[in-house]
Amino acid sequence: MLKRFDLTQPMNTFIIHSTTSADDRPIALHFESSAAMTANQFFDFCQLNKDLRIERSSKGEVTVMSPSGFKSGDRESEINMQLRIWAKQNGNGSVYSSSTGFTLPNGAVRSPDAAWVSYARSSKITAEQLQKFAPLCPEFVIELKSPSDRISELKAKMQEYIANGASMGLLIIAEKKLVYKYMPKKPVQELKNRKKISCEPVLPGFELVVEEIW
Repeated sequence: MLKRFDLTQPMNTFIIHSTTSADDRPIALHFESSAAMTANQFFDFCQLNKDLRIERSSKGEVTVMSPSGFKSGDRESEINMQLRIWAKQNGNGSVYSSSTGFTLPNGAVRSPDAAWVSYARSSKITAEQLQKFAPLCPEFVIELKSPSDRISELKAKMQEYIANGASMGLLIIAEKKLVYKYMPKKPVQELKNRKKISCEPVLPGFELVVEEIW
C-alpha cells in the first residue's frame, strides 16, 4: 500500500490518500516547498501524519515509508532490545528506535531503525530541541533492510551518517545473513554468516547477536 500527500493543500491540512501497487517501495516526493520548510514546520508536517515514517534529504526530497511488515518489525524490536539492554548497563547514553527523527548537520532528517546517542552529545542540545528532531547525528546507527528498501539507497544513507558524525553504522541484510559495517576513514566491512558483530570501540563491550535476527 503506497500513500501520497495532496500537496495542493495548505501546510496544516495535508491529506493522505492510499493507492494500491505491486511495487511497495517507499515513495519520494519532490516539491519546491519542502526545502523551504523550517525545522519546526517539517516537524509539524510529520506530526500530522504520525502513522507514516517520513524522512527528508539534505536537498529537500521527502520520502514516505509505511509501517514495518510483521517480520521486519520483529527483527527491529530484537535489535533495539539488545542495544537498550547494553545501554542500561553502560550508562553513558540512550537508545532510540525508528520513530525518532534526527536533523543531521547537512540538514537531512533521518530516522535510523536503531541509534545510540551519548549523554555527552545530547547534553549539548536544549530541552526545547529535544522535544522535536534533535539537531545531531547519533554516534551509532543501525539500518535494517526491509523487502521494500533499495540497497543502493541504504548504502548511501549509511555513508551520509558517517559523513555527518556517526562513529559506526551497521546495515543489516537479514535475508542474506549479511552485515555491512561502516566507520570513518575505514573501508566498509562485509560480514557474512556471523553469529555476533562486535561494536567496539564505539560501544564498549557490546556485540550484536545477529543470529537472533536471522
